[in-house]
Amino acid sequence: MVARRRRRPRDPMRVLGIDCGSRSTGYGIIDSDEGRQQPVVFGAISLPARHALGARLVTVHRQLLQLIDSYTPQVAAVEDQFYLTNFKSVMKLGQVKGVVICTAALAGIPIVEYSPLEIKNAVTGYGRADKQQVQAMVGRLLGLASPPQPHDAADALALALCHAQVMTTENRIRRGISRTHVPLSPRS
Repeated sequence: MVARRRRRPRDPMRVLGIDCGSRSTGYGIIDSDEGRQQPVVFGAISLPARHALGARLVTVHRQLLQLIDSYTPQVAAVEDQFYLTNFKSVMKLGQVKGVVICTAALAGIPIVEYSPLEIKNAVTGYGRADKQQVQAMVGRLLGLASPPQPHDAADALALALCHAQVMTTENRIRRGISRTHVPLSPRS
């Protein structure tokens, strides 16, 4: 009988998911240890429409910086593209996303981006799932008593879960490859 080495417990990876919005920006922080994900904190930064856009952007920056300082995430995940037909809305969302990326980058946090299809597929197994399906599944995956509210927070948690799943898969592949001692060939 061959004795197997015991796996050392890894420190959990702390992931900040951010769902950018011009009226409400959702956030969700989880800890992931490749097998389990635990919610740390989630909610939304309310951005009243009566405030000027500049004031809303400052609010996002300040509150996001406070979250980063309080919870020290190791990575931030955001949605990679906005699929809207209203040009004005796309511009406002792009400005919020710019503030989010800049705030995380200034704090030294790497930013990863995922498409809506990747996020929904990672969380529900179906890339065209609706908001209620995503919200319900996020609640189940994180062991919450009820789906997370508001839906912006659920979307942010879905982003964090998506990144945790991607990293878990990549780490398992790396460990499997390192055991075979086969060098990876560079991509062409």
